[in-house]
Amino acid sequence: QVQLVESGGGLVQPGGSLRLSCAASRSIWSINVMGWNRQAPGRQRELVATITSGGSTNYANSVKGRFTISRDVAKNTVYLQMHSLKPEDTAVYYCIAVADEDYWGQGTQVTVSS
Repeated sequence: QVQLVESGGGLVQPGGSLRLSCAASRSIWSINVMGWNRQAPGRQRELVATITSGGSTNYANSVKGRFTISRDVAKNTVYLQMHSLKPEDTAVYYCIAVADEDYWGQGTQVTVSS
């Protein structure tokens, strides 16, 4: 099993930046894929970014060039650095892990508003 704990959400103005963190309960080397989903009211869930155990990354078109996913294997933590935030980035962001099965964190709210 994998427990995931997110942190770093909050309120930010348009154009601002935030960094989300996701701490895993076991070594992320053993997790095939980690990433971030987001869910906004009235909108479809969106897979924002992923990083594989080999370090390959992938991004949704809506965030390419603005968001960066990274990891610190010593801390078993994955990050999502978000720049140039837009109101449409407002959502609950969930950390995900694909191992023996799929795991989700509890979510952290990101609100982009002036």
